[in-house]
Amino acid sequence: MKNIFTLFLFVLLSSAQAGENEIRQSLQSKFPSIGKLVHVVKTPYTGLYEIIVDDQLLYTDAQGQYLFDGSVIDVKSRRNLSEERRRQLFAIEFDKLPFDLAIKKVKGNGKRKLAIFTDPNCGYCKRLEKELFKIDDVTLYFFLYPILQGSDEISRSVYCAKDPVKAWDDLMLGGVAPAHAVCNTPIEKIMALGKKYHVEGTPNLIFGDGMQVPGYLPAEELEKRLNGTGKK
Repeated sequence: MKNIFTLFLFVLLSSAQAGENEIRQSLQSKFPSIGKLVHVVKTPYTGLYEIIVDDQLLYTDAQGQYLFDGSVIDVKSRRNLSEERRRQLFAIEFDKLPFDLAIKKVKGNGKRKLAIFTDPNCGYCKRLEKELFKIDDVTLYFFLYPILQGSDEISRSVYCAKDPVKAWDDLMLGGVAPAHAVCNTPIEKIMALGKKYHVEGTPNLIFGDGMQVPGYLPAEELEKRLNGTGKK
């Protein structure tokens, strides 16, 4: 197995055991371009501290001699502990999402909330739609995020359809492509939004509590997370 961490910066400090404040001060002193460190926290993993630099989760050792970029994996459970921490640390303020850019679909009382970055040519996005079909009492916000080949034109045609919600359902659940249409769409703004939130693939889910979860989830897990009982 490849090394979990990739050493990418040279020795920064020569102090002995360093606390959180000392690490922050030393990193900024020895490596000024690193910018302001708003987060320096000791982890449960022996000798590691996590830090945030430019919306990026990195690690340093207890002496502050090295910076590491990578993921901590729980070998027994095969959980990506770093990814779980990223979801917590970079949780999104859900109510501040630009919902005017999304295709809004209300099911039942619409009380629960879920935003989705999705691509019309994404196989897992289509699988997700079938799971969403089983769920009620939720408001869904679809941010069409055409990152796959051929998806841009389809996405624009959905937005420009007379009934975008129906056009999206027909496409993703029924396999019926929307008629070609041209109008002003928010695609460019959504692409910029996705980059801001580090959306690298689809589907990418954002729940009402701000937790961002990349990938497909079955209906049972979606229900748990919508109810606030799923794993964090």
